Amino acid sequence: MAVALMSVSAVQQDVFAKDAGMSLTAIAEEDGNIISITGATTANNGAVTFTVKTPDGANLQAIGQETPDANGEFSTEFNVSNWKQDGMYIIKASQGTSLLYSITLNVEVIGGMTAETSTTESSIVSNQSSGDLVVSNSISSTTEDRGLSIAANAMEGSDTIEITGQTSKTNEDVTFTVTSPNGNLVSVDQISPDTSGDFATDILVGGPLWSQDGAYTVTAQQGSGSAFTDSVEVEVADGLVVPEFGTIAAMILAVAIISIIAISAKSRLSIVPRY
Repeated sequence: MAVALMSVSAVQQDVFAKDAGMSLTAIAEEDGNIISITGATTANNGAVTFTVKTPDGANLQAIGQETPDANGEFSTEFNVSNWKQDGMYIIKASQGTSLLYSITLNVEVIGGMTAETSTTESSIVSNQSSGDLVVSNSISSTTEDRGLSIAANAMEGSDTIEITGQTSKTNEDVTFTVTSPNGNLVSVDQISPDTSGDFATDILVGGPLWSQDGAYTVTAQQGSGSAFTDSVEVEVADGLVVPEFGTIAAMILAVAIISIIAISAKSRLSIVPRY
């Protein structure tokens, strides 16, 4: 915590001399297939991540990343031809973990075609006070101390892996990646934690990407901090889950061993000669 506050004091003169935040614009033609996204950011801390959610908010329609140029400008496009659900799609651009660098826009898609759209949102602010900056960083440092954790549950022979988790960041989506035993990317997904920080998702096993037998790694991540990254491994064979030798299996084995010992002891006693 002390290190974080010292860093703020050392750079605050630089920060105060500049604007901070992000702007985002979405443009689409009537009955077109393309949504064009342009934006600008004052931060130089890496790529801008894009996520698109379906109108019902239940599914992730698209995901992507773009690196801003030297002027902080970036752009991308989404083809909506295969977007099946009608309604307002939620497009979110984010950079890092600060809410100041997170913008959301809505674009209507009907029958795989866009409605005429020209909308802009901005979070750019000027002349931040030192109090605002210190409070913001203090909250971030406290949150960083807590982190994210996940667990995997699956039944033997199942084609579904249930992932549950908890995070202290309730205002940022959790990104899931699954890698095969040889390191290939199998799937990518994203969900939002609830107000308590809890989240859950199901991962379907099977198909050509799951053809390799071995341990598949499921990783959940929020931002770039190591405290907000956690992984679990799930064994898969012949496209189905092979659960780890867990507590229940150990108990069953223990009961079986005790029963065998008891039966063996009883048998030995029964053949002892009587005098």
